[in-house]
Amino acid sequence: MEEIVRQLLHHLGEDPDREGLRDTPRRVAKSFNFLTSGYSADLATIINGALFDVEYNEMVIVRDIDFYSLCEHHLLPFFGKCHVAYLPSKKVIGLSKLPRIVEMFARRLQVQERMTSQIAEAIAEATQPQGVAIVLEATHLCMAMRGVEKQNSTTVTSAMQGIFRDDARTRQEFLKLIGR
Repeated sequence: MEEIVRQLLHHLGEDPDREGLRDTPRRVAKSFNFLTSGYSADLATIINGALFDVEYNEMVIVRDIDFYSLCEHHLLPFFGKCHVAYLPSKKVIGLSKLPRIVEMFARRLQVQERMTSQIAEAIAEATQPQGVAIVLEATHLCMAMRGVEKQNSTTVTSAMQGIFRDDARTRQEFLKLIGR
């Protein structure tokens, strides 16, 4: 990867051997390895047995989960907040596992729509709940820095499964509780 970055710098008209750029290929490779570390993550390892038999049949919400991802079309960042809810059936999941699941999918080359669905599907697979609801709100630098150049636009996506899809009152309660 370092050699490719050197070539990219050269094709941009830069001297990859000048002082400020000498270590850039190494830094960029390290950065991309971190920003795409979600490819090597898997759900079972993230959950690590943190599923518990608890008699609880009300909504569980973790909101305002910060995330950073890379747009697969331009390799530019998009970032924002993820709101996660599920209605347990028999098992609850350790609360810290929900942001870790978000992180697993954010740390891949993504489109926001797919990421939203992947998070919902992973939580549903892990917990077998009555329903799952996900809302992602993000700023895309590919829209802010280039192309349409709209710095203040936000993209909102959602995935509703089970009772959140089928019952308007449950869906509305979720949206109200996350401030939407």
